[in-house]
Order: sequence, then structure tokens, then C-alpha cells
Amino acid sequence: MRLIEIAMASAITVSICGASYAALNPQQLTSRAQVVADQATCRTVDTAIVGYLMNNGTAPTSIRQLKDYVRGDISKYRIVGGVATGPGCPAKP
Repeated sequence: MRLIEIAMASAITVSICGASYAALNPQQLTSRAQVVADQATCRTVDTAIVGYLMNNGTAPTSIRQLKDYVRGDISKYRIVGGVATGPGCPAKP
């Protein structure tokens, strides 16, 4: 066997092991997916706040005012200082 063949076989073996580990550790995959989903939802709520402001000329004071701007459950979020706070939102100083 040539050195390049050994290196290629090793790379393939390592990638298969990594994929197998990910498949056998669904809790870690679920937690990562939840973090990404929370961040996307926070950004969606922030975008809805801007949309509401553009359409109405005033900033929303309650998440309930954004129900027509967002599909899905945003009940875990609040509006503080004109921006969304909740899961996945960066901490405000």
C-alpha cells in the first residue's frame, strides 16, 4: 500500500467514526439544534419589531402586538428597550 492510500483510508475511517458518534449522541445534536433555532427566533422577533415600527410609526410594547408579523410561538420572548429578549437573544449590557 502506498502512503497516499493509507492516508485516504485513515481519513475515511475517521470521518465515519465522527458521523457514527454524532448519530449515537442525539442529545448533543438536539441541544445544538435548539440553540440555533432559538437564535433564529430571536432574530425573527427583532425583525418583526422593525416591521411593526415601520407599519405603525410606533414601537410595539408587547409581544402580542407582533402576532401578525411572525408565524409560530413567540410567547417566550419579551420586548425590552425596543428589542427582543428571550431564548437565544444576546444578553443586553
